[in-house]
Amino acid sequence: MDAALLLEYGWVLLILIGLEGILAADNAVVMAVMVKHLPPEQRKKALFYGLFGAFVFRFASLFLIAILIDVWQVQAIGAAYLLYISISHVVKQIRSKNNDTVEADEAEKSAKGSGFWMTVLKVELADIAFAVDSMLAAVALALTLPAVGAFEIGGMDGGQFIVIFLGGLIGLIIMRFAAHWFVKLLGKYPLLETTAFLIVGWVGVKLAVLTLGHPNVQLIDTHFPHSTEWKIIFWSVLVLIAGGGYVLAKRKGQESSAH
Repeated sequence: MDAALLLEYGWVLLILIGLEGILAADNAVVMAVMVKHLPPEQRKKALFYGLFGAFVFRFASLFLIAILIDVWQVQAIGAAYLLYISISHVVKQIRSKNNDTVEADEAEKSAKGSGFWMTVLKVELADIAFAVDSMLAAVALALTLPAVGAFEIGGMDGGQFIVIFLGGLIGLIIMRFAAHWFVKLLGKYPLLETTAFLIVGWVGVKLAVLTLGHPNVQLIDTHFPHSTEWKIIFWSVLVLIAGGGYVLAKRKGQESSAH
């Protein structure tokens, strides 16, 4: 793997870890509220069962997706999904600054009064919803990567599969151990969340370009998505979003601390 390819894979994995962290932080807030009414020992068990369910579902869906990945319609759905979660997040941020509170309140109303096994079921369903979000985002991001060509799993290039597998694994680790840290980080620098979703949207644009240049679609030149010109444009904009978002988030955080 040459240096440029290694850099591209590293960047996508870094974006995926950031996205997994944000989703895990949201998940942690909702899960904590859902089991709050249970006794302390039962809370731990309910969360453990939920985490185990998320683990099984993520990796079962990963192997299913690997078979379908080369279908251009799947790529189009992936592009649409990344653009949707990016635009949806920005719209929610504009409308309200209390989205997490609203989501947590809804979860609390849903779980309140439920017995242990009913709470476990609700935790499982919520975990599966978060797992679907996570796996769809991981697959859509991995599809933007060039194939390494060393081996294949199903219809997916081995390099892309490894990135998705690592993303899913890191997501579970974050959900289990680091979600609280992500909650604190996003509380201190809330603009980092918006920056991450803007990056996801831009990666969605890259996947859309890849879909439009697919040999079975050919709405644009099939060579353009892999051209040097497009790669320069893509990475320049990505670095601009990431760098600008970090600077603004840090400045905003310092202003909030001063007040």
